[in-house]
Amino acid sequence: QVHLVESGGGLVQAGGSLRLSCTASGRTFSTYAMGWFRQAPGKEREFVAAHSWIGITTYYADSVKGRFTISRDNAKNTLYLQMKSLKPMDTAVYYCAARGGSSAATEIDEYDYWGQGTQVTVSS
Repeated sequence: QVHLVESGGGLVQAGGSLRLSCTASGRTFSTYAMGWFRQAPGKEREFVAAHSWIGITTYYADSVKGRFTISRDNAKNTLYLQMKSLKPMDTAVYYCAARGGSSAATEIDEYDYWGQGTQVTVSS
């Protein structure tokens, strides 16, 4: 069992930056591939970024490439999402997720554990 807690969300103006954190407890964080997803009001949850367990394989949604960076610090059991050049379309609840596999994944169904989410609001 892995327990995930996101933090770092908030209100920011368009063009601004935020860094989300996801702290894990329970089983060994370093053995899980991790991902970030988001869900805007009235929309389905969508993939944002993913990070492999081994090495530094990362995937990004086209909508965030070049603006967001996913990283992890296994010593701190923490996953990060650095977000820059934020746009109003990035407004959503952001969730981190963990999967019991080594490779990064982009599909919701591939993840086993989810955090409660943190709200990110980007004003125009």
